[in-house]
Formats: sequence, C-alpha cells, structure tokens
Amino acid sequence: MKKIFFLCLAVLLLQSATAQTTDKRLAGLDTFINRILKEWSAAGVTVAVVEKNKVILAKGFGYKDYENKVPVTENTLFAIGSCTKAFTSSLLAFPMKEGKLDLDKPVTQYLPELRFVDDELNNNVTARDMMSHRTGLPRHDLAWYGAPTKRDSLIYIIRYFEKTAPLRRLWQYNNFMFLTQGVLAEKLSGKSWETLVKEQLFTPLNMTSSNTSMNDHVKAADYSFGYTENNGKVMKMKFKNIDAIGPAGSINSNAKDMANWVMMWVNGGKFNGKEILPASYYNQAISSQMVTGALLPTKEIPDVFFSNYGFAWFLANYRGHYRVEHGGNIDGFSSNTSFYPTDSIGIFVSVNQNGSPIPGIIRNTIIDRLLGLKYRDWQRTQKNAVDKAKAAAKEKLKADSTQRKLGTRPTHTITEYTGTFTNEGYGTLKIDLQKDSLIGKYNGLNFKIKHYHFNYFNFIPYDEELGTAEEDDAMKGQFNINLKGEIESLSLPLQPGVKDIVFTKKVETIDVSKADLEKYVGEYELPGPTLVKVYIKGENTLIAFVTGQTDYELVPVKPDLFNLKIAAGYSVRFEKNDAGEIIALSFLQPNGTFKATRKK
Repeated sequence: MKKIFFLCLAVLLLQSATAQTTDKRLAGLDTFINRILKEWSAAGVTVAVVEKNKVILAKGFGYKDYENKVPVTENTLFAIGSCTKAFTSSLLAFPMKEGKLDLDKPVTQYLPELRFVDDELNNNVTARDMMSHRTGLPRHDLAWYGAPTKRDSLIYIIRYFEKTAPLRRLWQYNNFMFLTQGVLAEKLSGKSWETLVKEQLFTPLNMTSSNTSMNDHVKAADYSFGYTENNGKVMKMKFKNIDAIGPAGSINSNAKDMANWVMMWVNGGKFNGKEILPASYYNQAISSQMVTGALLPTKEIPDVFFSNYGFAWFLANYRGHYRVEHGGNIDGFSSNTSFYPTDSIGIFVSVNQNGSPIPGIIRNTIIDRLLGLKYRDWQRTQKNAVDKAKAAAKEKLKADSTQRKLGTRPTHTITEYTGTFTNEGYGTLKIDLQKDSLIGKYNGLNFKIKHYHFNYFNFIPYDEELGTAEEDDAMKGQFNINLKGEIESLSLPLQPGVKDIVFTKKVETIDVSKADLEKYVGEYELPGPTLVKVYIKGENTLIAFVTGQTDYELVPVKPDLFNLKIAAGYSVRFEKNDAGEIIALSFLQPNGTFKATRKK
C-alpha cells in the first residue's frame, strides 16, 4: 500500500514539476507574474514561450473565475482580439499560392460588392493595401462595435466611410479591412472564414481547443471570464460577441495552442517539419510593407525604435533584435503575440483584463531574460506611462471646463431631444428620457447625456452593470435645428480626422383613420391663383396635387400637420375655424410659408 502511495506521489510531483518553469533563465518568473497581477488588480494570465521547436513554458497564472477563485491553466481559453488578424491574412497565402489571388490587383476585381467612398479607392485598393492598413481609411470602429448586424451588411457600409488620407500615403489601423480579407478568402474558396481558419490553420497546427466565436468560447470545458479594473477592484464584464467583424478579432485560444502558432512562425512557416505557410507569403508577412509612424529612441528607452507593419504584424528593433508582434484587445481581455525570427523565440501572453498593459510587461521581461539582456523595470515604465496618461486626461477635463459658456440653456424642451437618429454608415442611435435625464443607446454603448452649453451636450459612456461613467471619454454632440425650428439632426465626433458623423432624426408618424383624413379632402387656392387639390389615394394615403407640379404624399406627424414624404423640411399644416372645420392649408417651406384658402 505504501509503495502505491509513494508511486502516486511521485507521479504527482513529476506532473507538477513539468508544469512549472524548468528553464533556468525564467527562474522566479512565477513570483514576478503573480506580483504583476496583484499590482495591476488583474484576475489571471496565460503565457506560452517557445524556442526553436521546443515549448519552454505553457502555463496559467491567477484565476479564470475570480469570484470563485478557479485557477487559469495552460488549457484555459482567452479572447485574443486582434491577434486574430495574422490568422486572417494567412488565409490569403493559399489562394496566392494557387494563383487565384494577386495581392497587387484591385480587390474589387475579386470582390465587386465592396465599394469605397470614391473611385480612387474603388479602382486601386489591393489586398496588400488592406493587409498593411494603408487604404486611406481611418478606423470607423463605432460603426461595427456592438452593432446587431451581419458580415455582408458591414461590408456594404464601407462605401459611406470618409477617408483621411490618399491611398498608400498614411498608415491607419482599420478593422473593416481585415473583415474584408476574411470575406475575400470566403469568396475565393467557397467556404466560411470560420471553416478556413479551422481547416487550414487550427487543424494542421494541432490547435484543438481554439475557436472563432464567443458562442463557442462559453461552451468550452475550460474558459476564462473577462474583467476590468475599477478603483483597484476586479470587476467582471459581459462577453462581447463580435462574430460579424470576426476576421478582425474573434478567435479564442490558450497557451497550449498558441505555443504551436508562434512555433510555426519561429520556424519560417513550418510546424513539425511540414510547411503550413509558403515561404513566398511568410517572407512578405514579416517584412516592412508600410511605415506606421515615428517610434524614436528615448532617454528612458534608448534601444527600442522604428515601427513598420507587415501583413498583420508590427515590426520593430527591440534592443538590437528583430521583433514581430501584434496586440489584441476586446472586452475583458488583452493579449500579445510576438516572435523574434533571428533568435527563434516566440511568446504569447493574454490577460483577462480590459485594456491592460500586462501582456507587454510580461513579454518584455521574458525576452530580456531569454536573450540575456540587461535588466529593465518594464513594470515601472508602464506604470509611469499610465500615470502620465491619467494626468493628461485630468488636464484635458480642466481645459474643457474653461471653454464652457456657463448659464446657457438648450433651445428646446428636454423631451424634444429624444427620438431615433440614423446614419447610413453608422446605424441608429436612440435617445430616451429616464427620470428627467437623457440616456443614449448606440449599438453596444450607453451614454448619459448632459447639457454642456447652448445645443451642445456631453455624451458620457457608462456601464449599467458596473455602474461606471467615463467622464474622460465624453464626446460633445451638437443638436442641429432646421428652418422650422425643429431638432433635425445630431452631429457626433465618432471618428477623429473626419467631419462629425451626422445622425438624422427620424420623424415619428401618427395614425390617422380614413374617416379623419376625409375632412382634409377638397380644393384649395394659392395666390396666383394656383389650385391645390387634396384627395385620398388607396386606403389611407393623403395626397396634395399642385397644378403644374406633381402629387405630394402627405405623412401625418401631428394633428393637422403633415410632412411631404419626398421633400425633407417641407410640411403642410391645415387650419380650422371655431367650428372645427378645415378652412385653409399652409405650405411650410424653407423659403417661406404659403397659404391656400379652401374653396367652397
């Protein structure tokens, strides 16, 4: 019995030892990571490190379920966000190899349903441009974030997005262009993006746990919740399903699987000696396709500099070593995938914390140790950067308060600012009144709307579950008035660098019975004289015919007030006498009011 006990104990000890860090260069890493989690009020993190063909670390730290203290393992799934992008671009390697895709031909030749804002882009944007973020389009992220729509609908609205630079002039990160790459891969193969990722990447790389949807994430045997930090507290966030924009960021994976992914990149596109990605693609993917902007050496960090972009990879000189990396952020999770081709090292880090600097801190600390570089306190460097950003946000709020004109009032009653506002590219924003306060709902975002000055209002993002309101992230929206004095639209600065996005207020109609419409029927005379004939068409449609013009369909919006369906800003108001009889109508137009008297 004792022999069996000691045998079992030996097996357990062996299993425990293999799960721990065995590479002496990473001695004490467990203690360091657990300290970092505590200092940043994070729940848990998963880490994979490979060198050449060997996994030297695949392990979880902290908790995947913070409330119940369930630990993270090397099998725990985390949302990897934009680390997905390299998977999506890699799918285009296969039609390239087969001669079905030329990266330098206009992508509309392969995807004619894709249209841009102008012909410069329609006729010239290539897959290479999309893969390296150089189409001239900025992010326009709020058009997709949380939107209850499908992939083809997101492709369609790209035509409404204003650009901020000519083609290939400026690097601008754009999730829509990676969505489009996924749709392009679908079009060329006849298979869904999800199927392609599984068949061409997950399966040959033995990534058996990874998936492409939050719907599958929560069905897995081992998955992590997402969290955010609020005043030092770890607070759970709702999962965000982003299947519509999936090719840009919806993969969920773990340390065990991602070790295989980075191992393939470390080994020139091969895994276990078998080619996964052709060399012709691999070499372009990790070479400079576009300069992202200035990353200059500083006094604090003198040996990290230059910043270029390949195919879904950022490229930089890291302390004399060639670094290829990409981050990923989505609600409740922050990730980073990196590899160092000339050093044959790959690192994956993912933390279940929203917008966290932890992946960069752990990645840099690990690579410094593996390369034998002089110690640098990346934790302190990041802490200083965060403190500096917070101070800048406070200064911004202070400066904002000096611009405000105190004592002003909005031009309309608070209820007149409510309603449904729409934009062709950005969708629908609804404003309601709750307990004398304006509340806005736009896709997956909620706003508290507070008067700033005149017809400007602060739109302050808030989270109903967490009970947090982000004053630092407030936007100033302007309500616009038409010539009739009505609130006609709302302008919001949803995308830096372009004109404010204008949402047109939807006119609410009322129901009017045919019997009530009958009282408006008759002939009216404008000065001139010009005859206006009002009649009912079909079952319930009021029409005004003006001699020498055309039939105008009248849409009821208030008692005795109708809008012209085909002409925004034009209305017809019927007038009554004391007996309640219709005696005249007036055309309310931007150029004036024109009264027509009813003929007897």
